[in-house]
Amino acid sequence: MTGTAAAGLVVSSPLSWPRAEHARRGRYASPASAFHPDVSRAVESLQAEFREVDRALALNSARVSAAFRRAHVAPHHFGGSTGYGHDDGGGREALDSVFAQIVGAEAAIVRPQFFSGTHAIACALFALLRPGHELLAVAGPPYDTLEEVIGIRGSANVGSLKDFGVAYREVPLAADGGLDWDALANAVRPEIGCAFIQRSCGYSWRKSLSISDIQRAIDLIKMQNPNCMVMVDNCYGEFVETSEPPMVGADLIAGSLIKNPGGTIAPCGGYVAGKKDLVLAAAARLSAPGLGVEFGSTPGHVMRSLFQGLFLAPQMVGEAVKGGLLIAKVMSAKGYRVQPLPRVPRHDIVQAVELGNRERLIAFCEVVQQTCPVGSFIKPTAGETPGYASEVIFADGTFIDGSTSELSCDGPLRDPYAVFCQGGTHWTQWALVLSDVLKII
Repeated sequence: MTGTAAAGLVVSSPLSWPRAEHARRGRYASPASAFHPDVSRAVESLQAEFREVDRALALNSARVSAAFRRAHVAPHHFGGSTGYGHDDGGGREALDSVFAQIVGAEAAIVRPQFFSGTHAIACALFALLRPGHELLAVAGPPYDTLEEVIGIRGSANVGSLKDFGVAYREVPLAADGGLDWDALANAVRPEIGCAFIQRSCGYSWRKSLSISDIQRAIDLIKMQNPNCMVMVDNCYGEFVETSEPPMVGADLIAGSLIKNPGGTIAPCGGYVAGKKDLVLAAAARLSAPGLGVEFGSTPGHVMRSLFQGLFLAPQMVGEAVKGGLLIAKVMSAKGYRVQPLPRVPRHDIVQAVELGNRERLIAFCEVVQQTCPVGSFIKPTAGETPGYASEVIFADGTFIDGSTSELSCDGPLRDPYAVFCQGGTHWTQWALVLSDVLKII
């Protein structure tokens, strides 16, 4: 095998094979010939970055495999359950244990009963906050779907944090789109019950946060108030780096299983992980006080998918990261603003491209939809979506409804008309999409 050895891993790229090698392997031409020439050149230029992604992928895969072995995962864990879920054969406990080990947490609850990442985050916030507390968002405004959970948008008396007497404040971002460290150093008051860190950019044109950023923020917060709990919205960030927020001091994290940790296979669900007492409090919010983590049935095919998706997640995330690098390289070369910039290390799987107007945003999403394996004939239409403040357009012809880890893009129909791309089971999916995008922009 030809390739570059790094950290015990041999990487062989078909793009580096000589023509004779393609012929020997039954190939008539480089796979890059399927792409627009600009995309092919971008792929060639990103081989060093792709190898770096593979190094992180190998480390994450090793950590995941070790957690499965330590938990003695076996076929009987996939059996599922009915009714109250008392007869699940230990699957819930094993899955929770595996997940907690992977992210470096004391405990975890991983359940299909979480509707979405927003639902899991809401359970975590209600576990941490009580009347009279204040919630401090340290990375600017939260994602659109959390605004009604907090109570900064939407109707009163629907059970938001505001309805329960929890105040809200946020620390604006710095001019460069990162955390405002000077402001954060003086932001934590005694009444703050929870400091909330959103790892990914959401629909904001800002930098996603690295694990080192999160660690620095936690240290600053705890220095001012050791009793202040720190909760991280971990959506889109799992397995991008080689460590997770609980490993650097986060008290609680939450996210969705139809994003990174579901490995494109989990059909539904979410998770909360962190300190054991706080996870139990979040579980009581999902179910009811006194029921905790011991209830909840899961069909067998779903339970198996949750285990298998988690096992495959590092691989799927690695391919999504490569896709993001390629989008940034191709679109920036055409003069579009991108976030993150090309070749910059990644901290989540989201790649934003500023398209400048409504027409380009819609056209981009239409191309993505047309290249999807499911619903390619459907024309995406902008409209109102529950939880979002603006009209939003989605392109997600996925096997799992809403599975942004497969291949998808979306964006709010508001200035600066940015599209947010994520997912992809292999980087070549985005290479094919971009080859068609370049025909229309």
